[in-house]
Amino acid sequence: MGRVALVTGGTRGIGAAIAKGLKEAGHQVAATFAGNTERAEAFRQETGIAVHQWDVADEAACAAGIKAVEADIGPVDILVNNAGITRDGWFHRMDHAAWSAVIRTNLDSMFTMTRPVIEGMRDRGFGRILNISSVNGQKGQMGQVNYSTAKAGIIGFTKALALENARKGITVNCICPGYTDTDMVAAVPEKVLEGILAQIPVGRLGAADEIGALAVYLASDAAAFMTGAVLSINGGQYMANG
Repeated sequence: MGRVALVTGGTRGIGAAIAKGLKEAGHQVAATFAGNTERAEAFRQETGIAVHQWDVADEAACAAGIKAVEADIGPVDILVNNAGITRDGWFHRMDHAAWSAVIRTNLDSMFTMTRPVIEGMRDRGFGRILNISSVNGQKGQMGQVNYSTAKAGIIGFTKALALENARKGITVNCICPGYTDTDMVAAVPEKVLEGILAQIPVGRLGAADEIGALAVYLASDAAAFMTGAVLSINGGQYMANG
């Protein structure tokens, strides 16, 4: 049964793989992007998925954007909170702008994107909320205190929201990808990336499609008994109890 899905940061990397996977599964999909209009338009032309530009850290923009999506394709049944940024640096040298930008985009967006859709999901008795965290939200990472903080917060958000909505037919789950072959990881210096690869037992980066396939399952009716789960998909780099 096809439903309406909204994927933030859905025109590139992991988000694009999730958006395409959901469409292939028969859902009507919309994807948001922040600033790369050229890339978003190429994604739209390639996939036929509607794209919408807004800042997920901006509460008013999210409310207006979600209203536009719902006017276009219907109430959101599946929300994928994927949008994220990095502003890496040692904490003792980090300024508040770098801290705030990451917290607002990566963590505050859990509220600004989820709050406008949660009541409708509760009223209809169905919802799938998927939050994309990170291996570095589970284990921490030097030079990423801001990022690790935000991604760890997503895990707590997931578990608490899952408890509040379990009896309303809404599942809330969290995926923690390891290092995946995306533009974000491509920006990592080569020597640093070599060190990371040495820590991954399977000996390679993840593929965005692998994350996408897991998201498609969590969004399905078959995953109705799974909620509050924190799923690691990192090639064995870090093993944690969810």
